[in-house]
Amino acid sequence: MVNKSHHLSQVNISRMIAPLDDPIMAEFVAQLDSINKLADKSPGFVWRLQAQEGNATSIRAYDDELILFNLSVWESIDTFKQFVYRSQHGEVMRNRKKWFQKSEGKNMALWWVPIGHIPTADKAKQRLQYLNDYGESVYSFSLQKQFLPVEPASIN
Repeated sequence: MVNKSHHLSQVNISRMIAPLDDPIMAEFVAQLDSINKLADKSPGFVWRLQAQEGNATSIRAYDDELILFNLSVWESIDTFKQFVYRSQHGEVMRNRKKWFQKSEGKNMALWWVPIGHIPTADKAKQRLQYLNDYGESVYSFSLQKQFLPVEPASIN
């Protein structure tokens, strides 16, 4: 269901088993352009953080050079899930153990933003940290425990 006042923001991080230029990462790197183009054309896609070359692999939101940082905005949870699990991206997800270390804690956080708002990397990191520190809430949640957007209370 598409919300008329909010979009879904998502951040996820993954720690690679080797730098991107290592041969063990070649299969993953070879898929980046097609997966990013697929995201850009997917129903419900709004925006994604990217560098000038069109992907986010050069963006370092953390000091650890092996952490890939992904930040995007979608019209709804359903459109996000459709892309992640039911497109070519789903195949990458099924093979992620080839390229990424097992995560300690949550590596993805979701939250609602007003339509037109673009989240920053720093704010996204805060949402992910909050989820790991305090668990799911409307402030930061996971696909396993979703929340609807909360409208600010009006004072009469």
